[in-house]
This record gives sequence, C-alpha cells and structure tokens, in this order.
Amino acid sequence: MSAKISFFKSVEQYVDKAASFTDIPQGLVEQIKVCNLVLQIRFPIRVGNDYQVIEAYRVQHSHHRLPTKGGIRYAESVDQDEVMALASLMTYKCALVDVPFGGAKGGIKINPSNYTVEQLQTITRRYTTELIKKNFIGPGIDVPAPDYGTGPREMAWILDTYQAFRHGEIDSIGCVTGKPVTQNGIRGRAEATGRGVFYGIRECLSHADDMRKIGLTPGIAGKTMVVQGLGNVGSNTALISQQEGGVKVIGIAEREGSIYSPNGIDVEKLMTFRMETGSILGFPGSQHIGGPSAALELECDILVPAALENQITLENADRIKAKVIAEAANGPITADADLILQKKGIMVLPDFFINAGGVTVSYFEWLKNLSHHRFGRLENRFQHNAFVGILNKVEEMTGKQVSIRDRDFLTRGGTEVELVNSGLEDTMITAYTQVRETSLHNNNIPDLRTAAFVCSMQKIASDYISMGIFP
Repeated sequence: MSAKISFFKSVEQYVDKAASFTDIPQGLVEQIKVCNLVLQIRFPIRVGNDYQVIEAYRVQHSHHRLPTKGGIRYAESVDQDEVMALASLMTYKCALVDVPFGGAKGGIKINPSNYTVEQLQTITRRYTTELIKKNFIGPGIDVPAPDYGTGPREMAWILDTYQAFRHGEIDSIGCVTGKPVTQNGIRGRAEATGRGVFYGIRECLSHADDMRKIGLTPGIAGKTMVVQGLGNVGSNTALISQQEGGVKVIGIAEREGSIYSPNGIDVEKLMTFRMETGSILGFPGSQHIGGPSAALELECDILVPAALENQITLENADRIKAKVIAEAANGPITADADLILQKKGIMVLPDFFINAGGVTVSYFEWLKNLSHHRFGRLENRFQHNAFVGILNKVEEMTGKQVSIRDRDFLTRGGTEVELVNSGLEDTMITAYTQVRETSLHNNNIPDLRTAAFVCSMQKIASDYISMGIFP
C-alpha cells in the first residue's frame, strides 16, 4: 500500500500534471507552486479558571496579484499543511475565474461548539490583532472571508478590530469580506458559493456532446442529486438546484448519517426538520441508509460532496455511481481516487472551479467597499427612466397598453442581489467555457481538473512574465 500523501502535496501533484501540458519553464512552475509566506501563531486565552493556548495560521500562497484572498476556518482538523493546500487552491481559483487576487487561507484549530460566543469573540479578535501586527491583513494586503466554522458574525468582529487599529483608514471596510449586509457586506454573499455550484453544474449539463459521453441527456431539470453536507454551501446548492433548476434531491448526508428517498426530498422542509430535531434522521418519507459517507455511493446523476476534504478515497472510489461529481467542498476527492473516477468515466467538476462563487462575490463586495456605494445606486434610476421612455414610445406606436404589473417589471433597474447574481452567473459560465475549450483543444488532457489547472497556470505565468520577474 502506498503511503498517504499530504493535502498540499496532492495539490502540487495536480499542478505538476497540468504543467506537462504547458510550455511554462520549470523554474516558473516551481514559483507558482510554493507558498510565499506562512504565519504560525500561538496565543493564550482564558477559559473559565484556566488558560488555553490557541494554534492558528495564515498562509499567503501567491503575490502575483495583490491583495491575497482567502477564508478563515475554525476546525479541529486545521494544521499548517491543510492551510497551505487551501491557500494554493485559492490562487488557482482566483486565476481561473479572473478575480484579481493572489491566494491565501487562514485557520484556527478549535471546535467552535466548545466555546461560548464571548470566548469565540476573544479568539477572533486576538487572531486579528496578530494578523495586524504581522501585516497579514488589509484591503490592499490580505483580505480574509468566511470558511468552514465561521460566518458574517466573525467577519464583523475582524472588521471592528481592524478599524480600532487603523482608525481613519478610508478603505478599512475592505479589509475583510463576507460581512453582514448592515456592516458594509453585500446582498447575495451568504448563498454565493452554493449558487455558483448550481450555475457551474447547469452549464456543464447544457453541452449535449459531453452529456452523451457519460450517458445523460442535456439539461439540469429532472436530474437526480445527492448532497453530502447541509452547511452553507451544501444547503444552498440543494435548495437552488431544486427550486430554480428542477433537480430531484434523492439523498442527503450529514454527520449523524445519510438518508435516501427515491421520490425526492424537500430540502427546505428537511432543514426545518433538522433545526427542530437536531438531526436529518427520521425525516418523513426518507430512509436511513448508513453513516455520513453512505450517501456518496447512491446511484444518481449528480453527486455534490459539500463537507470536508478526503471523502472519496481509494477505499470507496470504486463504489461511486454518480455520472457527475461537483466538488463543492475543498479537496473531497483524493488524488489516487480521482484516477479511479476517471477510469470509470465519471465527470468531475474540480473544487477550485465549482466552489468559486464565494470568492467571486467577495470580490464584488470588496469592489463595493472601495467604491463606497452600493451596486446600482448610480445607474438604476437612469435606467428606469430610459426604459419608461422606450416603453411609452412602443405603446404610442402600437396603440396597445402594457399592464401595470408588466410595466413595473420591464422598467425597473436591477437590485443589488440581482446584479450580484448576474455577475456570478456570467463568471461561472465564462470560466467553464475556458476550461472546456482548453480540454477540447488539447486532446491529451485527460480530465477537467487538469484542464482547469492549465488555464489557471497559464494566467498566473503570464502575470509573472509581464512583471518582468521571468523574462
């Protein structure tokens, strides 16, 4: 049996594989791969009558674009290797979707459920203070965001701490994204990653030639889906796919186990049930089929692993029956399992493409913060008046009147969330088109993951060369 390789080494293997399909010089490939800065932090906090030493990290993987960008996760699994791997994936993700950031990631090695809100606030503010002292945060330096175990609340604490140290800095609100809307956040950010997953899957399934190869009809409506993880990403992917795409969700997995219903699961009702009971098990009309990984092996059209890394491994890869796997989580498929899935003819939408919705809308939030006004504020009224004028002219020329309801719809400008979703949709479609064309134009590229890495690396290499670092 081969020794298990680290998460970061696994990412490097993917990069080396992709590099063989490019003409990027080896020295530049090595620069693209390495993490530029790694910050290890240890600090004490008081818990009751005792003290604990908290272990934390912040990694800036690439400075080919500034600021660097990446979430902060709170989990007991956090270690330096994991944060380095996630930071590197952020670099390739940002390059792939044309978001002008370098990659970064942060993590605190705790289980948030073991601490009170006050203790979590203390940990968050102390961690932020350490980042400020080491110049690892700032709107033009490094911009954190939510990740596993964190959300808008923690981002608000980070913003408040930063502004306390950087009083009067005009762009200080851009030091972190994923903030509450009331604290200079942006509408649509909370569901952005899940919505991006939906847009990516929908675009993938729209290509008839590709679907024919894996035995599916084109289009997302009516397809069966299994989702592992009902956190922010998994729940929004399932809800939006069901409500807007007409997908039938037949399986759900959470830490307490997996459930299955061939007739479909109403995800909105399931989430309410889980809030009331603390579990997905026992949901009416579903059957309990095993532990958290059992649902991964269900026969379905689309499998969405949206929990943590290393969920599909050598141990269970042969039993995966999905036609398409959308890696909503980071690194849910190990490198050796990925090879097995390729041989089985399963199409894998790689994590750093399919879950790029979060960083895309974070970019929109950052732009909003730097411009100091909300999207649509300057142009919406102008657009409304222009549309009214056009509609009046059409009514005058045709002699027909448009109903009040239709008039309101046809003449209004886009709201902030509509503009955000429109930008996200365009980003995911454009990125998938680039990956697919790269794969089609180079018949030797065996899978979409490699094609996506090729796209990202070519863009990053171009940045380095244009900077004159690698003439």
